[in-house]
Amino acid sequence: MRIGSFDFRPGMVPTLAFLLLLPVLVGLGFWQLDRAEQRAGLLASFDAQRTAAPVNLNRDRLDPEAMLFRPARAEGEFLPERSLLLDNQTHRRTVGYHVLTPYRLAGDDRVVLVDRGWVPAGESRAQLPEVGMESTEIPIEGHLDQGPATGIRLGGLADGESGWPLRIQYIDYAELGARVDAELLPVVLRLAPDSAEGFVREWRPEHPDGYGPERNRAYAVQWFGLAAALVVIYLAVNLRRRPEELND
Repeated sequence: MRIGSFDFRPGMVPTLAFLLLLPVLVGLGFWQLDRAEQRAGLLASFDAQRTAAPVNLNRDRLDPEAMLFRPARAEGEFLPERSLLLDNQTHRRTVGYHVLTPYRLAGDDRVVLVDRGWVPAGESRAQLPEVGMESTEIPIEGHLDQGPATGIRLGGLADGESGWPLRIQYIDYAELGARVDAELLPVVLRLAPDSAEGFVREWRPEHPDGYGPERNRAYAVQWFGLAAALVVIYLAVNLRRRPEELND
């Protein structure tokens, strides 16, 4: 193919590399844009729900999907002897746990898991954090959520674990209900930052390292930039000046 005073003669190896890499780079760019939109939507929903009327877990009918991020309150009693440690949770690039403590609703047999916040992991896997409580029969406030994000489920909920607090890999309300011997509500109440008996609580749904959708958009620009650079390199490698042009 002639392009001005150049011939475009793509070789097999650079062409194969180009065809393999370009879709990957472009796909990563669009994936980051999609992540940015998801995160922006979560942030907007979180901020919008902050002004909604609080859900009273002792008396209101629960709709977990419609009530995501809604403020909530309850009266009852913590069951700290059945606390759970959700594993592999990071905060500011430090690995730790989210502390989930069952809370039995007053005048009811139902229990809600209360996310009391993040705590750092010990120096070894055998060293678990201290998550005891000074007060258990206290009213609580926070907002409703489905709990901290977890990765791919490669094993059981608590393979090889025993005793309390119980270290778990993900949240499964049915299995956890059996382990704590209670009917669990299919929702997590994330304890308000100013409430007692909590740990590190930064609940706005940003990345664990503290950044929002703008970082994902910046990553998208980087991936698209690499894709553009690949196109330029591919053209430069496969363009050859025509012999007659060299003799002028």
